[in-house]
Amino acid sequence: MRYEAALAALEARGEGRMVPSLDRIRAVTELLGDPQLTYPTVHVAGTNGKTTTARLVTRILCAHGLATGLTTSPHLVSVTERLALCDEAISPPELAETYAHLEPYLRQVDAGGEPVTYFETMAAMAYLWFADKPVDVGVFEVGMGGSWDATNLIRSEVAIVCPISLDHRELGDTVKEVAREKAGILKEGTAAVVREQRPEAVVVLEARASEVGATIHAEGDAFALTGRELAVGGQQISVRGIHGEYRDLALHLHGEHQARNAAAAIVGAEILLGRELAADPLRQALSGASSPGRLEVAGRHPLIVLDGAHNPEGAAALAAAIGEAFLWQRLLLVVSILDTKDAAGILEGLASRATTAYACASRHPRALPADRMAELCDAAGIPAIPHASVGEALDAAEAAAAPDDLILVTGSLYTVADARPRYLKGT
Repeated sequence: MRYEAALAALEARGEGRMVPSLDRIRAVTELLGDPQLTYPTVHVAGTNGKTTTARLVTRILCAHGLATGLTTSPHLVSVTERLALCDEAISPPELAETYAHLEPYLRQVDAGGEPVTYFETMAAMAYLWFADKPVDVGVFEVGMGGSWDATNLIRSEVAIVCPISLDHRELGDTVKEVAREKAGILKEGTAAVVREQRPEAVVVLEARASEVGATIHAEGDAFALTGRELAVGGQQISVRGIHGEYRDLALHLHGEHQARNAAAAIVGAEILLGRELAADPLRQALSGASSPGRLEVAGRHPLIVLDGAHNPEGAAALAAAIGEAFLWQRLLLVVSILDTKDAAGILEGLASRATTAYACASRHPRALPADRMAELCDAAGIPAIPHASVGEALDAAEAAAAPDDLILVTGSLYTVADARPRYLKGT
């Protein structure tokens, strides 16, 4: 099978289609002989910070000599971004070969009723590809929720739970409801690294851990970010882990939230390895880390920053981080948000920073129309100009920007995906 054919078959399953159930993915993995149970796993859930944390724990484990498979979502440009071995994304031919191997099993399950979804197919491909490599460890980012997420067939020897807040309406209307879904990744024997949480989320996570026999290692008690200073290109951090103290680590990512993501990743790696991390491999892993589309500097003069903040908490963290990391005269906001998100809450978090907004619609079918996006910006106190596309908004923002201004592209990872190839060639 050629890559183009595999991609077309995958896309025909509908990237946005969701059917909350583990029945189909379980049927597929049973036909495959449960490849996801052939290697230890790290499961990463939460509302904000999942992708960066998953990338960081993967880099740390790889630096310590473990062949570590990573699956994240969504992708920014190519579906191959979703599967990687250490820092090497799956090649198009390998993706096509893996899909071809999987396709007969997908068809068999499809024949039973509701077809296997796009995300379930990607999870099955990760299970299979990791087993075939084979990997020493698999790191899985939850797509949505936890309990019924297609990644939740792994054993989850280690689970990292990033901060939980409201985001996907499908998960519930309260933090407690959302936490209940995300707590579903905790299983018997799971060691859970739990970032600082709202009290109502803590209650749910502790109850789930007690119910299934998981162990919680909570931020602030079991581990902590003990130091953080700004540095050229990022920050320098110190972390109190479970097995060791790690001081003056260079992290080339911006913002306190990224420092805390790194602390959780360090502890997750400690637990999986069962020991203190080696100093040189850890420094190498963190200093070379990147997180595409998360406070990513894409240009200079004017400064161009890409960030996929898509909920109020993410937008607040973004506003704090850019204020700390960058200097500018005016902030020109290029923004597109999906109609399933709390657009007013996202814009409220950014309003204090933005001078004007170039409201637009990304290519995602659920993107708010540009005119509606502009109305919401105006209501948040950010004077807005509507543009039909992200590209047109960027044309206008660049034409208006002075060398000491900042153009911030945000509101969704799909907004970032539309903008990123313009500045970062080969993406």
